[in-house]
Amino acid sequence: MLNGDIYLKALNVFYGPVHAVKGVELKIEEGKITTILGANGAGKSSTLKAIAGGVRYSGSITVGNVPIDVMPVHRRVANGIVLCPEGRGIFYTMTVKENLLAGAYTRKRAKLELAFEIFPVLKERINQIAGTLSGGEQQMLAIARALMAEPRYLLLDEPSLGLAPVVIEKIAEVIREINKRGITVVLVEQNTSLALSLAHKAYILENGRVAIEGKPEELMRSDVVRQKYLGGVSK
Repeated sequence: MLNGDIYLKALNVFYGPVHAVKGVELKIEEGKITTILGANGAGKSSTLKAIAGGVRYSGSITVGNVPIDVMPVHRRVANGIVLCPEGRGIFYTMTVKENLLAGAYTRKRAKLELAFEIFPVLKERINQIAGTLSGGEQQMLAIARALMAEPRYLLLDEPSLGLAPVVIEKIAEVIREINKRGITVVLVEQNTSLALSLAHKAYILENGRVAIEGKPEELMRSDVVRQKYLGGVSK
């Protein structure tokens, strides 16, 4: 199992001729919540997918002192790097329980009790078909399924997308609780206010490059960040 900070150095991601991530350098501190912010097309999800091993990239990614560039996706999962993708990606025709068990495929034993402890509503829905859950419940299932892999590093891609404000608050509480349990969280979000309220460190990408980085409280005081990403709201 991997441990330590994650370092991205000179990370580049191409999709054919499109240069989506351009020399990005990040440090993700173990045990903390790091958020990656930016507009659509800024390179946020591509950066997250590179950490998970889901896209080809150049540059280097190390965890602690261990380079993981040649490590395939399933080995990264087995070593504690788990992605909860944008759009949930649950199996809609399978039950809640079947979805959770699918998340535990790299582990010898499925620890359903952890998922039910954090998401008690899923225990009530255990035999329900996932596609019949509400949007918020589907997002909870997606995160719970990722937790079944027992991550040390949980990569969350747009967990608040399309959800009502009251559900977003619940998801925020869950992210805090997950982090309190010692899991490092990397959060990609377009909801800048939400992300900055949760994170210990923030990076803002523009056109595939790191434009701004710092502690959330510093970014919230920045006129540039307020005008471009917080609608001019004073914090």
